[in-house]
Amino acid sequence: MDPVVVAVAQSAVHGFSKPVAAEITLLAGLGVAGDAHAGERVKHRSRVARDPTQPNLRQVHLLHAELLEALAGRGFALRPGDVGRTC
Repeated sequence: MDPVVVAVAQSAVHGFSKPVAAEITLLAGLGVAGDAHAGERVKHRSRVARDPTQPNLRQVHLLHAELLEALAGRGFALRPGDVGRTC
């Protein structure tokens, strides 16, 4: 089975959820164009507080759709972008 991207999401501001977008632009070494987490240095607020010079190793997050399906089976109705990630 070939992988399929179900949805992509991005947000210019830090928050728990990210709105689903029709498309995104990936920038090598930076992340998603226009996303609050894009950049060479860490953007997660807790990590910035510890050391803002850390490299940004979490520019793009991928979640498998099966995780959302499994959570739905446990009563959590989550859609792509609800947990600030991409499926």
